[in-house]
Amino acid sequence: TFIPGEFLGPAYAGKFVRMTFMPRYSNTATLSASQVLFDGSVMVALQARNAIIRLAEQVQQLTEEEIRYNIQKVYYSFVVAGRQYQLLKQSLQNGRSLAHEIEVMYQSGFVEKLEYDRTQVQVNNLETDSIRIGNVLTVTEQLLKYQMGMDIDQPIVLTDTAIEETVAMAHSLALDAAPDYGNRTDFRLLESQLTLNQYDLKRHRLSAVPSLAVFGSAMYNYATNHMDDLFKEKYIFYSMLGLQLNVPIFDGLQRRNRVKQAKLAVEKTKNDISNLKLGIDFQVAQSRSTLRNNLLALQNQRRNLELARSVLDLSRKKYQAGVGSNLELTQAQNDLLQAQNNYYQALLDVVNAQADLQKATGAFK
Repeated sequence: TFIPGEFLGPAYAGKFVRMTFMPRYSNTATLSASQVLFDGSVMVALQARNAIIRLAEQVQQLTEEEIRYNIQKVYYSFVVAGRQYQLLKQSLQNGRSLAHEIEVMYQSGFVEKLEYDRTQVQVNNLETDSIRIGNVLTVTEQLLKYQMGMDIDQPIVLTDTAIEETVAMAHSLALDAAPDYGNRTDFRLLESQLTLNQYDLKRHRLSAVPSLAVFGSAMYNYATNHMDDLFKEKYIFYSMLGLQLNVPIFDGLQRRNRVKQAKLAVEKTKNDISNLKLGIDFQVAQSRSTLRNNLLALQNQRRNLELARSVLDLSRKKYQAGVGSNLELTQAQNDLLQAQNNYYQALLDVVNAQADLQKATGAFK
């Protein structure tokens, strides 16, 4: 640096002389540390940590339950479509056999052309229905693969097609029982959200409390005029230890407004919980009522199916004995096919209603 020449004598008066006050080379090693002793925001954040982790786990579980619900509904739709397709194939085979017999009798002059044409119409309708159900079966299979995250070109085989056992379980679900809100993941999710909102309110309230921290540092300082002697010269060591107290004085009313906003968030979440309780009650009651009605419809369709089989068997015997008409036999076959379709549709309705009730009661775990 430069100093006045008068400091060195009259010979340097009126001049500035360059002087070196520090060594040419220096090296410094410093270690610093700090620790919060008290801070309301940090304390609340530590308390809310577990609640945040639990919230993330519940979101994951809710997604898994939704996937299980969708897969179950598509799975049983695939099962029913497969059974309907097999029934149509069997009915088509029987229709073609009957059409061949009528054709032989028509060529022999024992029946009129009207009966032969009527039989051909039935066969054509069965072929059309078979193609339609086959397309539905293919689309349902692809939808099932999509829900499970599979490649739609990968073959799949259903190993559990015992849908009747699922219907047997539906009778126990149809019994009256008060819903347990704790079984619903979305309900627990809202409870976790309420806890986090309460922590947020607590954080804003504690932001008015002073925070205290301790800090310290230690440093070695080496200096020399020769680079080779940088660590050989004497060093200077110094350290510092202190406390830092932050006292909020005025923040333009931001804290008060944040507290108000946090209070509103808590009240809103409480209202969401109350509304969800009402929604769960409604969903359970509606799903249980639908399941009961579908079970009654399934019983009626099962009786209709048994009657249709009995009518077809009687019509076939009468036709073979020569006392029944082809029209009567054709109508009996159509009635049986319709009864079978109605039965499996009622079966699918029961399974879907059971899935809806399980979802409403939180049974998809």
